[in-house]
Amino acid sequence: MLVFIVPVKSKYVSTSWETVSKLFGRCVKSICNQTVNDFRVIVVCNEKPEIEFSHPHITYIEHNFELQGKDWKSKQLDKLSKFTTGLIYARQLNPSHVMCVDADDCVSKYLAEFVNSNPQANGWFIKKGYIYSEGSKLIRIMRKGFDQYCGTSNIIRYDLYNVPEIVNAIYDNEYTQYIFNSYRHRDITSTLAKKGTPLEPLPFPGAVYIKNGENVYFGVANKNKALPLKSRLLRIKALLDYRWMAQSTHEEFSLYNIDNISEFA
Repeated sequence: MLVFIVPVKSKYVSTSWETVSKLFGRCVKSICNQTVNDFRVIVVCNEKPEIEFSHPHITYIEHNFELQGKDWKSKQLDKLSKFTTGLIYARQLNPSHVMCVDADDCVSKYLAEFVNSNPQANGWFIKKGYIYSEGSKLIRIMRKGFDQYCGTSNIIRYDLYNVPEIVNAIYDNEYTQYIFNSYRHRDITSTLAKKGTPLEPLPFPGAVYIKNGENVYFGVANKNKALPLKSRLLRIKALLDYRWMAQSTHEEFSLYNIDNISEFA
């Protein structure tokens, strides 16, 4: 069984809690649109997002996590402390695999079905996925490197996380630091390969990275430095990867405009 773990940042560090809640609502609708019933969702948060959608497979863990700063490392640690809390809780669900999902992204409805058909596999990294700018009618296909770009990009066999056996624990700082050092989304493929348990590329686009004003993680460009020629050429090449959003993509990822909730509610 695949368990999705969704860390949610606190409303007190959000630019707009209303937007965070809308993005989260779309995210969990996407997760719960799986083609099989054998999956679970663990949402870990300071405060439960304000949404009307509910599903019997969703469990909320609300905890007074320490509010972090707005620098990159603080945001990473906030996300990972909530993710590791979800990992500890997931033990009682006896999952074969777990997947961390950023609270504003969308996932394919075929993930749980695929995982349930391959319960002994080490796991998969999402090499190919989509990038979507909120409100656009276009979507970009990213044919490789998606796992290095987006946090919603790895499905891992549960035992490979080496989750400590903690009774009645809500959060373990030492274990969070362990995950931070080697198991972040950009590192985990290399970490597991070195341990002799390599991941495979998922054989289909597995997620949509959503670009919006509430993204938890983002790159910062140097505005005073001109882009090198290679980067400019790559940006031009990327324009060829855009296409009109197909209805099938809307339906597979439950992707709708959050300002028009009724469209796919």
